[in-house]
Amino acid sequence: MGKAVALLSGGIDSAVAIGLALEQGMEIVALHYSTVPFADEKAQEKAIVIAGHLEKKFGRKIKLVIVPFGKVLAEIAKNCERKFNCVLCRRMMLRIAEKIALREMAGALLSGESLGQVASQTLPNLNAESGAARIPVIRPLLGMDKLEIEAIAKRIGTFEISILPSSCCSIPEKPSTRAKKAVIEELEKRLSVQQLVEEAFAARKEGGNQDDF
Repeated sequence: MGKAVALLSGGIDSAVAIGLALEQGMEIVALHYSTVPFADEKAQEKAIVIAGHLEKKFGRKIKLVIVPFGKVLAEIAKNCERKFNCVLCRRMMLRIAEKIALREMAGALLSGESLGQVASQTLPNLNAESGAARIPVIRPLLGMDKLEIEAIAKRIGTFEISILPSSCCSIPEKPSTRAKKAVIEELEKRLSVQQLVEEAFAARKEGGNQDDF
């Protein structure tokens, strides 16, 4: 079924997306972005536990990669309009994920986005994110509602882990729901995009269990 680099936040949706991919026989490299100092390390701890649980559940090895993302967030916050933070953040995540996919010889990225689950996950915003990565982005939850996703999380055993408390990075009070790609690309000119991607990629940590991090 191929190999994908999966964005793993520590929340419900990304864990379910990975579980569904594993059920289909895909090989997964899980990628977590550490947002310290904008958030605590609990999300990272949850991501490590989820990856370990899914390994045991499906009997498939999951390589885990953790990328420090605090500097990227700081640059976005300093240089760009706050309402576009979520879209700009996702585009940077996709760029870094693509570099990891190329290194891992993975043919796609995997994401837990579901339309309308949060304010920023709208069709215009997904369109504005497109093109940041040149390889396909698989979104198996795109048309599912919250109850469907939670039911799968409970079935594969990640729900109770995902709902453990953890802080999130600085989300805008009123995130844009209709971002335009041309506007986002213009804002990115204020950032040293390639340098930020390279620095984050170089600072990544890789491992197979909690002791590696």
